[in-house]
Amino acid sequence: MATKIRLQRHGKKGKPFYHVVAADARAKRDGRFIEKIGTYNPNTNPATIEVKHDRALYWLGVGAQPTDTARAILKHTGAIYHNHLLKGVAKGALTEAEATKRFEAWYSEKQAKIEAKRNNINSAADKAHAEQLAAEKKVSDERAAKIAAAASEMAAEAEAAAEAAAEEAAEEAAAEEDAAEEEAADPENAADPENAANEEAADDENAADPENAANEEAANDEEAADDEEGADDEE
Repeated sequence: MATKIRLQRHGKKGKPFYHVVAADARAKRDGRFIEKIGTYNPNTNPATIEVKHDRALYWLGVGAQPTDTARAILKHTGAIYHNHLLKGVAKGALTEAEATKRFEAWYSEKQAKIEAKRNNINSAADKAHAEQLAAEKKVSDERAAKIAAAASEMAAEAEAAAEAAAEEAAEEAAAEEDAAEEEAADPENAADPENAANEEAADDENAADPENAANEEAANDEEAADDEEGADDEE
């Protein structure tokens, strides 16, 4: 029976998640499988890969053929390289201890590279987050400065309006005080409305009585005639 090591798709649309399985080459991609030997999650950065190393070595040792993607995953985890070293041991090219030592050195170096990559990604994410926070703080500070400037301008306008109102009130009070002083400086009769009214009423009575007016006119004529006679006698 031809056996393949391949991926079996799981997860939802747009968020795939894969199982690494050993399956019959005649089975469908997501159909029956013989054994699940790992998982592959491409949704994280970097991708999360978990493989049962001993079971991957077993299936590679019995001749299971990985697909291209499965081969890349097994290379990443070191299963392909370890299987190559074990073939060298089987041929007598090196001892099992040497093969183990080489694989451990390779695995340590690989893990260091993966950790460095993860740290770089985290550092970049932290830096981007810090820059975003700084940009948001700058926008917030600018908005606060604009609000403070507007509030200061409104306060200045209110203060100016209050000063103008106070000056206007002071001018009105001074005008009222001047008017009061002028009224106090007028003569007593002019200031007494009752006397002024009596005098006006007397003038109206004399003008309204025709007899008095005639008598006054006759008296004036007599005075004028006497003045003329006196002037003739002097001549």
